[in-house]
Amino acid sequence: MKTYRPIFSLLAVASFALAQPAPTQPVPDTLDLPTALRFALENNFTIRQARERIKQQDGVLVEVKAKSLPNVSANGAYQRNEKEISSYAPPSDRSWTLSLTATQAIYTGGGVRSAIKSTELTREAAILELKGVVNDSLLDVRTKFYDVLLAREKIKVQESNVDLLKQQLKNVTDRFDAGTVSAFEKLRAEVALANAQVPLISARNAYRLGTEALRQSLGFASNSQESLRKVPDFVGTLDFTPVNFEIQASLDSARAGRPELARLSKLSDARDSNITTARSNYYPNLSAVGGWQLRKGSTDHFGDSRDGFLIGVQSQWNIFDGAATSGRVAQARSALEQSRLTLGEAALAVDVEVRRALSSLQEATELADASQKVVAQGEESLRLANARYSAGTATQLDVLQTQVDLTTARTNQIQAYYSYNVAVARVRKAIGLPDSLMAAN
Repeated sequence: MKTYRPIFSLLAVASFALAQPAPTQPVPDTLDLPTALRFALENNFTIRQARERIKQQDGVLVEVKAKSLPNVSANGAYQRNEKEISSYAPPSDRSWTLSLTATQAIYTGGGVRSAIKSTELTREAAILELKGVVNDSLLDVRTKFYDVLLAREKIKVQESNVDLLKQQLKNVTDRFDAGTVSAFEKLRAEVALANAQVPLISARNAYRLGTEALRQSLGFASNSQESLRKVPDFVGTLDFTPVNFEIQASLDSARAGRPELARLSKLSDARDSNITTARSNYYPNLSAVGGWQLRKGSTDHFGDSRDGFLIGVQSQWNIFDGAATSGRVAQARSALEQSRLTLGEAALAVDVEVRRALSSLQEATELADASQKVVAQGEESLRLANARYSAGTATQLDVLQTQVDLTTARTNQIQAYYSYNVAVARVRKAIGLPDSLMAAN
């Protein structure tokens, strides 16, 4: 798809240009999502391993192509022996030979050509694997970044709840000092404030754990003393901007654009070429041979050596190999059928993944939309409860319950916004689209 070209052109260059990341990397003061994605593109260990697999296939391709090129070898030997076993006349106690030979395959039954084609297809599959790994890894980075933003927002909600409960305790204490409320109401306000510390502590720990998970996903490795406690200021918010994906268009996009399916298709084509490679053993091999030789002459002086050039052809034909070739052909055909079945299984899995992603997006959209109304209602309910409590027409329990409801509503809202943003990212990945920020660059 055209949307892959900018990012994977960068990947093609990066796969050869990138060196090992510095052993000590400074923690940035601020970190936004685009920066995190770009950093992961260069440093994520899974992505780097996929790049290396492409280089490995490059080496395999060079090795296989070598079979179609001339093979030049040099040989030499020097020997001392008893004159009684000498084959020279007159007998000599020494001999030597030197040779330079070039061999070029002329006909191999199509084996070399099919092997090269299979290897080229396997290399193309490795490139497609890299695309899939990039999509998976960047989705993981995006999700982990959203995890950090979610934890940060939960801290804000819980801190706001604690501040409101502190204000509530102050109001109750003032009224207790004035003799208008009982000690029980003051105690209940103190207990409510103490209980509110627990989710705040948990939210702060979730934030710390989230930053570590993001660091691992980014491939950020640093052992410096400065980085032990420093945490960047994460820039970004969990917004809610509804988008729509039509199911048939999404399925068509996934079938055409998922690199995993394209990779399996390439591997299936490679297995098809392997059948030709296996069948090539049914046919004779023919090679052209040329070279130069030097041998010991009639005397023991090296200057009297005889030398000359040679040229010819050589052939080999395994007329009967105990059905070994038939066995290899059967294996290749079975491997081809297995690859086709794997492709069919993967295509079905992609369809199911798309449908599930769209269903999750629909749920997240509905929850996010509903949460907006609930938060507004909760804020108004708390305002009315405080006013009624001040007027003496509501109890302290009413105020505390309203505060709990508002905190729950705010927590549900940020959770819904988080789920929505993650759902959108998963739909894009499921239908074969690259990360939106990377595709825009």
